[in-house]
Formats: sequence, structure tokens, C-alpha cells
Amino acid sequence: QVQLRESGGGLVQTGDSLTLSCAASGRTSSRYAMGWFRQAPGKERELVAAIRWNGQNTWYKESLQGRFTISRDNTKNRAYLQMNNLQPEDTAVYYCAAQYSDLVVAHRGYEYWGQGTQVTVSS
Repeated sequence: QVQLRESGGGLVQTGDSLTLSCAASGRTSSRYAMGWFRQAPGKERELVAAIRWNGQNTWYKESLQGRFTISRDNTKNRAYLQMNNLQPEDTAVYYCAAQYSDLVVAHRGYEYWGQGTQVTVSS
């Protein structure tokens, strides 16, 4: 199995940028897709971006395209979520997740989760 730990959250102002990082450990030699999810207070958790095991395919929640960028560095066993022009509605706990998969993009079926990192955007 793979263990995940997010970092990089914090309190920012509207329009700021932030990069979240997800460190993976454990059985990282196998192919695993990764995704970033978020959950705002009172709302369901949603997938915001996903990336194939080799980084060659990505997917974004449509409304976030152009502002968020997912990437990964398999040599460092890390995934990243670059978030630009942050808005108050981006305030949420952000989670990274993984699944052993060769899917081009994994929208569901994530088995492993980090503990989450809080992102708060003040207006």
C-alpha cells in the first residue's frame, strides 16, 4: 500500500497562489494514479484534478481549468497541485489520493488518502 502526506496549505488572500505537495511512501514502485480532492464545509468531497501514473495524462474539474495545475515527480514520489488566482470559494480541506491503476484518468476508486491540508482564502 501507499501512504500519503499533504503539505503546503495555509491562509492566503484572494488572487494569491499556493502549491500543495503530496509525499508518497510505501509501495511506490508500482504504477499508481493520483488525484487531488477538496471538501468545503457543508459540501461533498469533490475531485479537482487527477494525473496518470506516468504524468502523461491529466484531468481537471472544468471550472478550475486554467487556474489549477496537477503534476508529479516520480523520482521524488511526490505530486503537486499548483493553484493560481485563488478565490474564497476555493477554501476547503485538500486531500491527495492514490490508487494502483494504469487508467488514463482515474475519477473514482481511490484507495489511499492523505490526512488533508487546509486552504483558506480570505476576501
